[in-house]
Amino acid sequence: MKNRLIGFVSALAIAVGGSLAAAAPAQAATPAVMITKVYYNSPGSDTGSNTSLNAEYVQLTNKRSTSINLKYWTLRDKSNHIYKFTTNWYLKAGASVVIHTGKGTNTSSSLYWGSGAYIWNNSGDAAYLRNSAGTGIDSCSWGSSGSYTNC
Repeated sequence: MKNRLIGFVSALAIAVGGSLAAAAPAQAATPAVMITKVYYNSPGSDTGSNTSLNAEYVQLTNKRSTSINLKYWTLRDKSNHIYKFTTNWYLKAGASVVIHTGKGTNTSSSLYWGSGAYIWNNSGDAAYLRNSAGTGIDSCSWGSSGSYTNC
């Protein structure tokens, strides 16, 4: 009886161990805030006008069911141009905000970098989103074709 019990326990241990080893790898969690679109090549000629600059933008989307305060979060490119949320700025659950390159009046759905020059390179670049601790939250990169990318 004792040998039979030891055999059963051994078989059970092997079966459980084998099923644990075969478990699927964990999926990476969806970032709380994602870069969902980058319009890096504004329509028409790159005239440098404020209208043209503002047609270049990055869209961020809150993927959580609660508002997220973006105070001290940053958005940057490969050349280290940095947009910083310097005050309390709450992105509502499921909402998106567009950060335009040029100048304008901030609203709940549109923010303005205030730059007099283009930020995002048409020939390829990347956008990086970091939280207030400087931890990378999301990124999006593109090559030299097209005008925008959905991330």
